Amino acid sequence: MNTFPSKLVESAVNELSRLPGIGKKTAIRLSLHLLKQDSIIAEALGNSILKMRQNIKYCTNCHNISDTEICEICANPQRDHSLICVVEDVRDVMAIENTAQFHGIYHILGGIISPMEGIGPDDLNIETLVKKVQLGNIHEIVMALSSTIEGDTTNFYLYKMLKNFPIVISTIARGISVGDELEYADEVTLGRSIINRIPYENSLIK
Repeated sequence: MNTFPSKLVESAVNELSRLPGIGKKTAIRLSLHLLKQDSIIAEALGNSILKMRQNIKYCTNCHNISDTEICEICANPQRDHSLICVVEDVRDVMAIENTAQFHGIYHILGGIISPMEGIGPDDLNIETLVKKVQLGNIHEIVMALSSTIEGDTTNFYLYKMLKNFPIVISTIARGISVGDELEYADEVTLGRSIINRIPYENSLIK
């Protein structure tokens, strides 16, 4: 049990420790570090977080976080808009973009199907993906979800929803180990998995 000499420090520690991966000890270290810095540094940190929370937008096309209604990726005419990579969340977009091996656009589901957590298909951005395909301008859908049971379940659900459309449905190659999440994969492995993607049907157990 920690004894704090200041209720203000204790409050800051409690709020910081709510963040993922930040325990009490790390929160104390961060709080005391900020306390030693010039007040302008703490103000800049606080203001940047407030501005992010208040002004961030979500791309109306792919659901990516953005400063504008359409994100920079979707607005880029140099990207292949007939090629869509389906991912779980924003972190996966960042991971794939860091490989510089994918030149299409993205569709962020906002999660994956997980009955244990009460997340079903209706909780995800699946309907907007189907609508894009229905417009007839899509050539290929690349399913780049984590190699977990939940990821595979979501892949299969999407495949059933899209298989009757005249498009290619592929999945990233299994350079990503089973059970791994994309954001933790190294850039080389992830990049090769994108380049060497395979038809989704080939990944199904016959």
